[in-house]
Amino acid sequence: MATPLVTFFALTFGVLLSTVVADPDSLQDVCVADLTSGTKINGFVCKDKATPEDFFTAAISKPGATNNTLGALVTAANVMQIPGLNTLGVSMARIDYAPGGLNPPHTHPRATEIVYVLEGELDVGFITTANVLISKKIKKGEVFVFPKALVHFQQNNGKYPAAVVAAFNSQLAGTQGIAAALFTSTPTVPDSVLAKAFQVTNKDIEYVKAKLAPKKKKN
Repeated sequence: MATPLVTFFALTFGVLLSTVVADPDSLQDVCVADLTSGTKINGFVCKDKATPEDFFTAAISKPGATNNTLGALVTAANVMQIPGLNTLGVSMARIDYAPGGLNPPHTHPRATEIVYVLEGELDVGFITTANVLISKKIKKGEVFVFPKALVHFQQNNGKYPAAVVAAFNSQLAGTQGIAAALFTSTPTVPDSVLAKAFQVTNKDIEYVKAKLAPKKKKN
């Protein structure tokens, strides 16, 4: 039987652990983000007055356009679209996929993600720090979880469009695409570093960088 001291330390550790797995708790009822403020804090400065619109968005109510290179579109519903989420530690997104569409390997450095399939079927997975792939095919009505900060992806390998609603335990989970981070950063990662990391030639790296470079708009 545990002693009172052991019980105390167990409870204390549990409380401390719970405070570091997501955004910190709010110290007031609401703190609507003032997105126009130039003051930088860990979050956003609060507006003086809150309105119903600060807690609302219809952004994820309709499918997004998937006529892009990857055939997928993420529509965010985070603090940038819903200022009332500031300090509340939650956000959402909708992801739409054309047949064959891919939400490419990426990470969310500040949040765990959970997705609910609205329609279609998806092949999803994440990679552990031991380089083990945890993957599954999911369909309408099913749920899958991507642990915080681990590389993950979703792909629609079906013949019909697919869509999910995603939830995060952060007001602004952050997204870092692996390919974009490595090959389109500013300034760029040296070709020699990438060539050695991927065990290819500098010419191969230049080719990939050219393929991923933002397309210039025609006048």
